[in-house]
Amino acid sequence: MTVERGSPAFRIAVHGAMILLSLLAIFPLWWMIATSLRPEGEVFSTALFPASPTLENYRAALEALPMPRILWNTFAMAALTAAAQAASGLLAAYALVFWRFRGARTAQVLIALSWLVPFQVVMIPNYVLATRLGMLDSLAGLVIPNAAAAFAVLLMINALRSFPKEIVEAARMDGAGSLRILVEVIVPNLRAPLASLGVLAFISAWNEYFWPLLLIRRMEASVVQIGLQFFMTQEGNDWGPLMAAATMASLPILALYLVLHRQVIDSFMRSGIR
Repeated sequence: MTVERGSPAFRIAVHGAMILLSLLAIFPLWWMIATSLRPEGEVFSTALFPASPTLENYRAALEALPMPRILWNTFAMAALTAAAQAASGLLAAYALVFWRFRGARTAQVLIALSWLVPFQVVMIPNYVLATRLGMLDSLAGLVIPNAAAAFAVLLMINALRSFPKEIVEAARMDGAGSLRILVEVIVPNLRAPLASLGVLAFISAWNEYFWPLLLIRRMEASVVQIGLQFFMTQEGNDWGPLMAAATMASLPILALYLVLHRQVIDSFMRSGIR
């Protein structure tokens, strides 16, 4: 028996599959929150809901770690990294799309190839340079090595290629320079791609682990991904406070996506990213 596309049975099957996949995606998040609310003796319970909800794990996490300071460090690092990647990606994409110079295609290919190089390959040279520049345990040391990203450049190139070149040429004929065209003409019409890039760069920086682990030595200058490691020891994991700290670390990302999810989806649809 075949189900025709567009039939009620087909729509039911599609929506059923989407509901199932949504539940599979949401379940780990729910289990993290539920575990953070369980008392110590109930942490390994398989019940979906905590029998005796408590905020004791959150109190323990706040006492063990300077969570407000760590969350602020992470937010500042992620926000500055996202802003730097958006700015550098937009400037580079504008030059590659609207400026005519020899080697533009080669430069774009090299940028795309650099995307394939894992950060772990350049992590040690970056660490040596950061050490010589005195950027250990500093916000600048966390942000500067990630201030430019190939993904940001390629996403902005994809967005600018669909931008009407006639508008740019008309602005040039009116005497506007490149910076004025970029700020007053292009940026106001690229809010969706810029919002998408900002969200993705923010999330990527928020989840960064290896570089802060290498660069940061003091807990007061640490970020949430390193702070969570405090509850994981050789004697075992302290699951209650660990899940409480992980929940607090996840809330800013969830709030950011809920606010800007329309811009992200719209940007993916326009830019053709899948």
